[in-house]
Amino acid sequence: MSPVAARLFCLPYSGASAMVYGRWRRALPSWLAVHPVELPGRGARSGEPLATDLRGLAALLAGEVEDAIDGPYALFGHSLGSLLAFELAHALRERGVPPPLVLFASGGEAPAVRDDRELARPRSDAELIADLRGYQGTPEDALADPELMALVLPVLRADFLLAGTYAYRPRPALACPVHVLAGTRDDLGRPALEAWGRETRGGFAIDLFEGDHFFLHSRQAEVLGVLDAALSRRMNGGLAALSRAGGSPAVRTLQ
Repeated sequence: MSPVAARLFCLPYSGASAMVYGRWRRALPSWLAVHPVELPGRGARSGEPLATDLRGLAALLAGEVEDAIDGPYALFGHSLGSLLAFELAHALRERGVPPPLVLFASGGEAPAVRDDRELARPRSDAELIADLRGYQGTPEDALADPELMALVLPVLRADFLLAGTYAYRPRPALACPVHVLAGTRDDLGRPALEAWGRETRGGFAIDLFEGDHFFLHSRQAEVLGVLDAALSRRMNGGLAALSRAGGSPAVRTLQ
């Protein structure tokens, strides 16, 4: 393979910036270029307004990502990022961009069955901190840091609106395979994961990792191993373990 044979665009979860994928650049093989996608209002884009319309955000990102697509690429998103990656795949298709090698949907229910309307309810800072504590992905010392929370909570509030105001719109199925990743102790039912299969006419697979909602951090090596293997197979022209669209998904549990 050439030094950079494919690109992986990674969408962050609620309240996070592109920094959450910073370590992936060193951990994945050099042929796969990792592109953490920064969303408006955070990180290097902190001076821009926070987005609260998910489909509009996907259209904005499609215009930016398109400029970096010069060959094979894949999309990865975790939690809210999985929904954004899904809408980004559709937005890129609308712009005439070839489909990704794989859409990796991590830690999120399928768009057609998720119901996040409760997230659109206005929340106080205390309620948002309680939500963060419930997700078990933020250390207690961070939750107790007023200066840090002053930066994080506006982003989280906007991201909740992104999810809470999202309305699923049926469209022709994506041509790319959809590969779902989820934690065994996350609050996601199997039917909600399997419903991702209805969004593709390519292959479909599910990998379960021992862990909670943030298994992508606690089981980073295993997650990256799955991404590497799946993309290597796709670069070599095969669907490998991915099932055909409409069939039973290949489900593995990684201990």
